[in-house]
Amino acid sequence: MTKLYTIGFTKKSAEDFFTLIDENEVQNLVDTRIRNNSQLAGFAKGRDLKYFTNCLCNANYSHELDYAPTKELLQKYRKKEIDWSAYEIEYLNLLDFRKVAHKVDISQLHQHCFLCSEHLPDFCHRRLLAEYLKAKFNDIKIKHLW
Repeated sequence: MTKLYTIGFTKKSAEDFFTLIDENEVQNLVDTRIRNNSQLAGFAKGRDLKYFTNCLCNANYSHELDYAPTKELLQKYRKKEIDWSAYEIEYLNLLDFRKVAHKVDISQLHQHCFLCSEHLPDFCHRRLLAEYLKAKFNDIKIKHLW
């Protein structure tokens, strides 16, 4: 069974964040954000994450734009032009349009962790992505780290 994790960095100290990554033996932290270099991200800027994840957790880091929502979709949701259920539909359609399930080798996702900024997974695309892949491949166990 493939173990797939998700994590958000908001409301976590660097110590808590990297401890969760390390204790769960994450092999690859997969950044699913549109932009991974925002100054507001603190320790979670892409360049820093690559370094910290490797040095502190002996894990890899990758930034996968195919997993990110579009800027337009995110803006529509943030401006309340669409609600969460409409966002879900548009994001899942985007994953299909990008042929994400066809590009993924499920055997390579074991011990991977999808990263985004949201503290909880309930209203975050990282949860949708994990559930999308589970629906396509079945043999996935999802665990949200918080």
